[in-house]
Amino acid sequence: MQKIYCHLDMRGLKLLDRFTSTQVHALNPTDTSNGKTHVGVSRAKLNSHLIKSFGSNSKPKSFNSLSVTEALLLPYGLPATDLLEPSIEPHLKPTEFVEILADLYHRLENCSSQSDKSLLCIEQYSLLRSLGDPKLLRRCLRAARQNAVDVNSKVVLSAWLRFERREDELVGMSAMACSGQVLECPQVALVNGFDPNLVSGHCQCDHDPSKAVNMLIFEGNECVSLEEEEEESDVSFCIGNVEINCARCKIASLSSPFEAMLYGCFKESKKGKIDFSENGISVKGMRAVEMYSRTRRLDLFSPEIVVELLSFANRFCCEEMKSACDAYLASLVDNIDDALVLIEYGLEEMAYLLVAACLQVLLRGLPSSLYNPKVMKFLCSSKVRERLAMAGHGFLLYYFLSHVAMEESMVSKTTVMILERLEECTTERWQKTLVLHQLGCVLLERREFKDAQFRFLAAAKAGHVYSVAGVARTKYKQGQQYSAYTLMSSIISEYKPAGWMYQERALYNIGKEKILDLSTATELDTTLLFPYKYRAVAKAEEKQIRAAILEIDRTVRFKLSPDCIELRAWFFIALEDYESALRDIRVLLTLEPNYMMFHGKVSGDYLVELLSHRVKQLSQADCWMHLYDQWSSVDDIGSLAIIHQMLGHNPGKSLIQFRQSLLLLRLNCQKAAMRSLRLARNNSGSEHERLVYEGWILYDTGNREEALSKAEKSIHIQRSFEAFFLKAYALADTSLDSESSSYVIQLLEEALKCPSDGLRKGQALNNLGSIYVDCGKLDKAVDCYMSALDIKHTRAHQGLARVYHLKNQRKAAYDEMTKLIEKAQNNASAYEKRSEYCDPEMAKTDLNMATQLDPLRTYPYRYRAAVLMDEQKESEAVEELTRAIAFKPDLQILHLRAAFHESIGECVGDFMVSVEERKLPWFHCSKKFPKTHNLYD
Repeated sequence: MQKIYCHLDMRGLKLLDRFTSTQVHALNPTDTSNGKTHVGVSRAKLNSHLIKSFGSNSKPKSFNSLSVTEALLLPYGLPATDLLEPSIEPHLKPTEFVEILADLYHRLENCSSQSDKSLLCIEQYSLLRSLGDPKLLRRCLRAARQNAVDVNSKVVLSAWLRFERREDELVGMSAMACSGQVLECPQVALVNGFDPNLVSGHCQCDHDPSKAVNMLIFEGNECVSLEEEEEESDVSFCIGNVEINCARCKIASLSSPFEAMLYGCFKESKKGKIDFSENGISVKGMRAVEMYSRTRRLDLFSPEIVVELLSFANRFCCEEMKSACDAYLASLVDNIDDALVLIEYGLEEMAYLLVAACLQVLLRGLPSSLYNPKVMKFLCSSKVRERLAMAGHGFLLYYFLSHVAMEESMVSKTTVMILERLEECTTERWQKTLVLHQLGCVLLERREFKDAQFRFLAAAKAGHVYSVAGVARTKYKQGQQYSAYTLMSSIISEYKPAGWMYQERALYNIGKEKILDLSTATELDTTLLFPYKYRAVAKAEEKQIRAAILEIDRTVRFKLSPDCIELRAWFFIALEDYESALRDIRVLLTLEPNYMMFHGKVSGDYLVELLSHRVKQLSQADCWMHLYDQWSSVDDIGSLAIIHQMLGHNPGKSLIQFRQSLLLLRLNCQKAAMRSLRLARNNSGSEHERLVYEGWILYDTGNREEALSKAEKSIHIQRSFEAFFLKAYALADTSLDSESSSYVIQLLEEALKCPSDGLRKGQALNNLGSIYVDCGKLDKAVDCYMSALDIKHTRAHQGLARVYHLKNQRKAAYDEMTKLIEKAQNNASAYEKRSEYCDPEMAKTDLNMATQLDPLRTYPYRYRAAVLMDEQKESEAVEELTRAIAFKPDLQILHLRAAFHESIGECVGDFMVSVEERKLPWFHCSKKFPKTHNLYD
């Protein structure tokens, strides 16, 4: 890195002439004299014109008349290449990802301390964030929680797991209620120590923690008589004119200081009355001390009295009383207002269980508690952070807070302050590097370029090469384009090239060299979206709108990104293809309901309203018919748009929201899918329906047993298609023996007897056919697949092809997959499956097409590598896999590359990374068929 830093510290370099042409400027510059923009059309006038224009079905008669497209785009303009730039990801992106992950696995395997394992799991989580796999990340968090020993870690991690499921969006769910997951239970989190029997499963605690305490109030001069505990009073403590009679031996048993005072050589040992007026305790408090000394109970007193007892116990070293008060007050905290008050007492009196309980309330209230000024004033304070550190709360607490804050807003002052507190908590190098990089990203978004550059530079010096991209970007933003270019060039020359390096340098390059850098970036990492977006906009600037759409289509096939969908909608508007534009905007709003288009100036809902005037209006019945057509042609994006329109007719229809979630999961949009599933649950009209949706939420977040329990409860209330389907699917998600398979078949048959629409029945028939195939009942499987095809469930062709293959009818299997490809064009999965039923050359062609359509599918890379290995081209085989690992370190690819390295006598870390897949067989070209009983087909 040494020669890089001479570039990092360059100042005052004269820009070369070739770098002076590209200027990043505002799309609509503001007139500083009056604060108005040069749009030229006010919002009101624009609205009036658009409504008039959209109200007419006729197109403009003359070239000079204002068209709908011009009316929409005139104030904002088409996207410009000068305004495009990729974001700097706020994650760790090591250049040697596999090697670092392997080293981390090695440390985990050799770690004997449970608490250290928990911290290593958090480090693993931070490293895997860049992959964007929510299931993998949740598994890391669960492992961290399972290995957590201390209460402080348990409280944070249980709240984190709850946040990832976004239970705050479920109507009727209290923040402190136990959802039944033992790892997320707020009461279990307050129990210190590691219990291997509580690592998973259903929690049996009371779902309402407030019921755990049966509080009896002890007030004034009331005396609670417990005859079996009464002893004769032989000493009185005087507070003012009031005497509190006590048993000397009972008070002495509270602590060593009291024992010394009452039985030692102090003069109080000879007195019958002891003046306690100057010891900071009230009469009520002293009566409570006397009662506690006899009963060891706190549930007889009000919380205010227990707080006084806590202070008394601290002053006189009454450790047992202090622990009891700490635990009792901790059990009472159940709202933010109480938590903010009690946490101050807890910190002052070093009652750390109480502190943890108060923090738990604040954390389980996220993200809404972020918007509570009192909460943020408390958590963002540097002094409070120091006090919390004394209570054992450090990096983990503020890491979780920063994670939530960055998800909510990358530009808020709250996010900056929390990250600054996080920086103060760092103790390890990776923690420091992560925080510095994240602060750089946030400050860059806030346009605080000098401060951002300082943070990125510090992260780069700590060894995080990806942060150099942040340094280059901040230089560029400050007018140092050539310095940014040379910096990225030095990175490319010194390190193994990666796609992001060329993508970043392309931003500072011009002409053909820029295009060449973007092409290299795509070749090295085909999942980077910026190169596609740039090429598409460049084509649009050259009036090649259709070519621009084709370019952006390449990304939509493998990743449904909101910014790419918006860009395509923009192009469709320019072509005056309003139906396609409206489809894309509806999909965009499905992914992000509050999305603002046209550089954040127009809401998506507003554009839907305007464009709807230019397309044929559909009734709800028409929408259902169109949905069947889209589903039959395997057009998931078109189906999403239809469902969005149906929800416009009936926004609270849980059944439609559930369908929406299924499509989103099939498109790998898990965050949006879970939001739709939560909405379906909230809008459910009956308890049995709500239980089904809760079951799917649990299943999709890795809680299979709890999902089965929800399905069974739903069936008990009312037999329904969805309840039987959920239970069958959850049971089938294991290695089924003959008995289990028979039971799953029975459940699916029961589901098919219940009322449902053809879309879902087609899926059930398809899944039933898959189970029959696994059981060797091929004729019954054929019947199921044919029945599914009869109701236009096109994906059943794939199952039917599998049956033909098992019957050694390879040509029929190939033809069946060809039918699927004809109906579902641009379906990478179909090409991949068809490759299994043809000769090697045709298979290679199909797999190349699959990679072109969806570069994230890993089977084509593994197939090609296996072929190269069989041809004894070991280095080429390894390189084929390495190319895929660069942008998708899939477990099966890592395992296969490790096997290749082992076969040629090389030892690498791939086996460590893919250890969870050790049972995978050696991968040959004749790939085993995967099981296809899949919810999303």
